[in-house]
Amino acid sequence: MIYLDHSATTPMDPEVFKAMKPYFIDSFGNASTLYTLGREGRKAMEAAREQVASLIGADTKEIIFTSGGTESDNIAIKGTAYKFRNNGNHIITSTIEHPAVNETCKYLEKNGFKVTYLPVYNDGIVKVSDIKEAITDKTILITVMHANNEIGTIQPIVEIGALAREKGIYFHTDAVQTVGKIPVNVKEMNIDMLSLSAHKIYGPKGIGALYIRNGVRVEPIIHGGGHEKGIRPGTENIPGIVGLGKACSIAEENLTKDMEKLTILRDKLINTVLEQVDDSYLNGHRTKRLPNNANFRFTAVEGESLILTLDSMGIASSTGSACSSTKLQPSHVLLSIGLKEVEAHGSLRISLGHENTEEDVDYLINAIKEVIAKLRKMSPLWCGSGI
Repeated sequence: MIYLDHSATTPMDPEVFKAMKPYFIDSFGNASTLYTLGREGRKAMEAAREQVASLIGADTKEIIFTSGGTESDNIAIKGTAYKFRNNGNHIITSTIEHPAVNETCKYLEKNGFKVTYLPVYNDGIVKVSDIKEAITDKTILITVMHANNEIGTIQPIVEIGALAREKGIYFHTDAVQTVGKIPVNVKEMNIDMLSLSAHKIYGPKGIGALYIRNGVRVEPIIHGGGHEKGIRPGTENIPGIVGLGKACSIAEENLTKDMEKLTILRDKLINTVLEQVDDSYLNGHRTKRLPNNANFRFTAVEGESLILTLDSMGIASSTGSACSSTKLQPSHVLLSIGLKEVEAHGSLRISLGHENTEEDVDYLINAIKEVIAKLRKMSPLWCGSGI
């Protein structure tokens, strides 16, 4: 199998598993206890906290461990909303956010908050000027993802953060798709809160972190013991935390090398497909995108059939977000960049990983050409030169 769906999840790095293993069996103590076994877990947890902080340019005390990106997003958004609801009830976000942000905002709308969903236009990028116009004296939070999980477009986070800082508004970004793939520095990027997840960077599932800048206050949305400064109570998942820390350390060490390699493979894939497959299009900005992401659409081809046929040829890919892969509705991201429903149903997302090779890309390109030709022969929408 050629695995090309790294935006959905990644295989665990053997070195990550090796680092985690002792904390399942030998050093299994509760990190909140005082005896030696517990102190071993506490020491490992704090070492991992340093590794996570180092990757994103944060201070160690600014890292809160969570169960993953979804929980981190919920804590940041709901926690800000509940903490400052007496100051204002307005939140600004975009139309292409991950469901972990989008659905959280919709929930808050049902509970007295107002949310502005900003457009991204056909390049998939939010305009800072639109954010500036949307700000009111009731705005308490701006939450815009760093890069989109489907089309890979990278947002102007530095500028958005600077605007938020100027206006005295908290700024949160879902950076699940960017941390460990492109440079992220929370101080330089004017970020108040940032969500990340281990399983997107060759770490374990079920563990993530939330960066909360020193001085930023949020209301806990889970209540219990005093773990993680009371913001995320619950017995700490030491094996997962150790795995996240190790994955961050490996990602930091290999960041530049992996970026360069993946960008070369991505550009070869995009250029060749667009040149050699008639009526093929790239979704999202051509260059302001993740180094491992290519999202295509093909006239008169249904995405699900494309994915299943590629799977039969040994290629794992997707039509969009793994969190909504069983839904029949067209992608809200693709509709947000102006595609019609029939166009949005014909998408293919390829997300490369550091284990992929040029041979993998060559095989994929030939497979795409073969499958598109086959599916178009069966399509009532195809007449040889498009719809």
